[in-house]
Amino acid sequence: MKRSIILSAIAISIVFSGCASREKKDNTITLSGAFALYPLAVKWTEEYGKINPKVRFNVSGGGAGKGMADALSGAVDLGMFSREIADEEKQQGVWWVGLTIDAVVPTISSQNPYLSVLRQQGLSREDFKAIFMDQTVKDWGKILNQPEKAQMTIYTRSDACGAAETWAKYLGGHQENLAGIGIFGDPGMADAVAKDKLGMGFNNTIFAYDINTGKKRPGIEIAPIDINDNGMLDPEEDFYETFDGVLQAIGSGVYPSPPARELYFVAKGKPQKQATLDFIRWCLTEGQQYVKEAGYVPIDSEKIESYLKKLK
Repeated sequence: MKRSIILSAIAISIVFSGCASREKKDNTITLSGAFALYPLAVKWTEEYGKINPKVRFNVSGGGAGKGMADALSGAVDLGMFSREIADEEKQQGVWWVGLTIDAVVPTISSQNPYLSVLRQQGLSREDFKAIFMDQTVKDWGKILNQPEKAQMTIYTRSDACGAAETWAKYLGGHQENLAGIGIFGDPGMADAVAKDKLGMGFNNTIFAYDINTGKKRPGIEIAPIDINDNGMLDPEEDFYETFDGVLQAIGSGVYPSPPARELYFVAKGKPQKQATLDFIRWCLTEGQQYVKEAGYVPIDSEKIESYLKKLK
């Protein structure tokens, strides 16, 4: 609602204020979409505004699905997007540039009674598939071969989002195949999991960790992935204690892809507004200095060059 009011106000000012208002609109960049990219996008707009004070930004979350829909309809200049771009979206004329890399991690409560066992064994991809998709396992004791029984509570996302689609792709399906109680948004998911000692969900890394402390967010733990499926968490698979450890695992390719993935700006065709093109170019060049600081993994220089060519 807030974004709609802002856009309406801009539209009204164009009608009544002539050329000066058109110039203002041309220097206003609107973004919406993926929660995964939202914190970095906000950081970028803040830093870019310091050196380009005439440029104004309106940034809102809402999920990757909203970002794509808003971009394709022309409701925003740029959609924030956090999953692989589908063929049908390409057929609708979507234009995109990659910006950074992050990942989706399976999250549980720090009060989970099986936490010590999880840290020793981890859960394999097939375990997560049985929990989130096949629904053949609904008990913590069963999945961890423990005598005690405790019913799991599974959470998924209610909004069309990149995190859910990316997590589902890792498990061999799509968002609609994921079981669980639907929760809106990354902050909502993190809050629900933290409050439920028998719960399990998934979050983008930036919502599972506190960028200021480098530790997991209060109440949140990560359900570690037994990547090589040998029934135990090997030292090279045990990188979840700090945010830096996870980011290094993502950057080196140790953490599997998916659920590691690239994050994008999307638009309906190549943006025509010069202010938008200049901002994207800055994000791919000078703006990359803020990627690690904001809690993300940089994309490699070859990809950056290929995306810069799309701006010419």
